Amino acid sequence: MRARTRSPLSLALRRTGRSWSGRAGALILLLVLLAGLCAPLLAALEGQDPHAFHGDLVDGNNGGNPFGSFGGVSGAHWFGAEPGTGRDLFALVVYGIRTTVLIAIAATVISVIIGTTIGMAMGYLGGWFEATLGRFVDFMFGFPTLLFLIALQLIVPASIPKPVVLTVVLAAFGWVGTARLIHTQTRQLAAREFIDAARASGTPLHRVFVSELLPNLVGTLAVVVALSFPATVAVSAGLSFLGVGLDPSSPDLGVLIGQSITWTYTGADAGYLIVPSIALLLIILGATLLGDALRDAFDVRTEGAR
Repeated sequence: MRARTRSPLSLALRRTGRSWSGRAGALILLLVLLAGLCAPLLAALEGQDPHAFHGDLVDGNNGGNPFGSFGGVSGAHWFGAEPGTGRDLFALVVYGIRTTVLIAIAATVISVIIGTTIGMAMGYLGGWFEATLGRFVDFMFGFPTLLFLIALQLIVPASIPKPVVLTVVLAAFGWVGTARLIHTQTRQLAAREFIDAARASGTPLHRVFVSELLPNLVGTLAVVVALSFPATVAVSAGLSFLGVGLDPSSPDLGVLIGQSITWTYTGADAGYLIVPSIALLLIILGATLLGDALRDAFDVRTEGAR
C-alpha cells in the first residue's frame, strides 16, 4: 500500500501547531475574536447596551468621572462606565473588538487579493508590463501613506459610512508589500518546467494563474495574511486614535484609547485606558505570534535547522 503523502500546506500547519508560539498565538487570537464575534451575546449577558447613556453613573460635579471605585465597576457594569457618558465599558470593548477585527479582516483580504493579482501579473508577464507596473509599485512603496490616509479621511463625504471608508483606504495602500513579495515568488515559479509545459499546451492565462501559480503561493499567502493582519489592526486603531478614523461615538478600540487619554489626564480611572489597550494588545500579540510560527513553518531552512 502506498503511503499517503501530505501537502506542504498541511505539513506547515502541523509544524505550526507543534510550536509554542503557534499554539499561544492561535489561542489568544481565538479567544479575542470570539469575544468580538459574540459581542451582542456578551453584552446581553451583562444586560447592557454599548449605545445607552447612563447619566446617573457619572458625577457632573467632578468633571463627569464615574461614581464608585475603579471607574464604576460593579455587578451591573463589569468594566465600569465610560467617563462623561456613562456608557458601559465592557459592552464598548467587546463591540470595539468586533469593529476593529472586521475592518482589519476586510482590509487585509482585499489588499492581499490586489497585491497577489498585481504581483502574479508582473512576475509572469514580465517585459514592459513588469517594468511599468514595477515603477508604480515602487512609487506607492515610497508614498507618504499615513499623511494621505489622514487627508483622505477628512475630505470623504459624511454620507459614506466611516467603516467602509477606512476599510477601502487601508486596502488601497496595504497591497504594495504583498505585490513585491508575490512578484519575486512568481518570477521564480515562471521559470519552472511545469509552467513551460502549461504554456506549450496552450493553457489559458487565467488557468495558469489559478491552477499552476496560485497553489504554489499558498504558503507565502498564508504568512502574508497572518503578518499583515496585526499591522492593519495597528494602523486602523492609530487612525481612530488620531481622530481621523471612525466617529467618536463608534465602539472601536482605537476610538476608546484616543478618548481615554484626555480623561486620564483629568483624573479618571486608568481602567478606561487600560482595558481597551489590553484588548488591542492581545489581538496584535496573538496574530503576530501565529504569523511568526507560520513563517517558520513554511521556511525549509528553519525546519532543517530545527
